[in-house]
Amino acid sequence: MEKLRIVFMGTPEFAVGILDTILKHNYEVVGVITAADKPAGRGQKIKYSAVKEYALEHNLTLLQPTNLKDAAFLDQLQQLNANLQVVVAFRMLPEVVWSMPKYGTFNLHASLLPNYRGAAPINWAIINGETKTGVTTFFIDEKIDTGEMILSDAIAIGSTENAGQLHDRLMALGSETVIKTLHIIENGNVTTQKQTDSDDIKTAYKLNKENCKIDFSKSGEVIYNLIRGLSPYPSAWCYIKDGNEEWCVKIYEASLEVIAHTYNIGRLVTTKKEMKIAVQDGFLQVLNLQFPGKKRMSTVELLNGMSFSTEAKAL
Repeated sequence: MEKLRIVFMGTPEFAVGILDTILKHNYEVVGVITAADKPAGRGQKIKYSAVKEYALEHNLTLLQPTNLKDAAFLDQLQQLNANLQVVVAFRMLPEVVWSMPKYGTFNLHASLLPNYRGAAPINWAIINGETKTGVTTFFIDEKIDTGEMILSDAIAIGSTENAGQLHDRLMALGSETVIKTLHIIENGNVTTQKQTDSDDIKTAYKLNKENCKIDFSKSGEVIYNLIRGLSPYPSAWCYIKDGNEEWCVKIYEASLEVIAHTYNIGRLVTTKKEMKIAVQDGFLQVLNLQFPGKKRMSTVELLNGMSFSTEAKAL
């Protein structure tokens, strides 16, 4: 079998870890495809993707198409003469792209497929209180995350682990799984397994402001899982109201105390060092948060310069 000539497609930090591992295992990466540059932040400065930064540092051939069906891009891709494409956290590919290389195009997805197809599998696994997740490699087809599976590897989710911590562990696991997948393809002994659909498959919906908002009518465990499943990014949020003032507050870290109480749901209970929010089955102790216009800080730091009345509540 001929030597692998790989085109890598990806955008965020998660993809960088995989690309780095591929190169460290001495595979030939003939090109890197990543998202077009876009303005970001208050100053609207042009921001490069994490994969672009890495590709530039390592002098890799880089393409940044805005239209994946554009004739000029397809010609450039053809010229790279790849026989395999590896995709990690990129975007949906048209058939003309994924069917181009001789050995196909495989994707690494950060879940145990068919569960958690979609944009945010790491977050939703924690939000839904899963105790295990993993990674899957599969050959891309015309739908999203539905192709025939090559390999999958599982990992336990810690009971206090947040999305950032799980992201880093899945990046390491995914790197190993991608290398194993490359070995299988190289040796010409790929066997695949079709994904079977059922009614209870869970989806990794795109995160938005609405599904990141804390609903204090839910159980303490559901709220706790939402907070850790969205930390550090994009973060769970709520309103805190005290008299005539109301703030939109991001909560990054909390702990749960299951205990009977007589407070109204959402009631803020504070001391000089603690901030608790009454939930239906106990208290959510807020440990790390961000008020508008302030930096992210510990609750102790916040309460050094801010106090709340007994009427304060989280909404």
